[in-house]
Amino acid sequence: MAKYKFRLETLQRVREARRDEQRSSLADAFRAEQILAENRAELSAESESLRELQRAATAGKYLNVNQLLEAQRYELLLKVRSQELSKQAILLAAESERRRQLLVESDREVRALEMLDDRHQAEFNKEQQRLETKQLDDVATQRWRSSAS
Repeated sequence: MAKYKFRLETLQRVREARRDEQRSSLADAFRAEQILAENRAELSAESESLRELQRAATAGKYLNVNQLLEAQRYELLLKVRSQELSKQAILLAAESERRRQLLVESDREVRALEMLDDRHQAEFNKEQQRLETKQLDDVATQRWRSSAS
């Protein structure tokens, strides 16, 4: 009996490799989003700690104006950093979506080839079964002829 071989197997492997690269790329984007979220959380915690420091500085009997001005400058710096992180988050979300779409398309291409392979294999098996049945019928016919003569 002949052995089945998918004619587009090389193309299928190439598309699977591309799909795996897309998965890895999307995972990298998710990791970047996670790091960005951690940075934003750290920045938020730092802003809260700065506000507590400012409250403590103004609550005392003597007001240290230089310390308050320095804290305000630092607060502005934190706000600018927060805005930068927000812009990065927007860009990163768009990039993650683009990578997700590429992965979906790559996965669709692989599945299409897998379905085609399944269909071809089923056809091959059906044809092999038909040929085997024909051979068995021929053998049975030959035996019948030899026993009848």
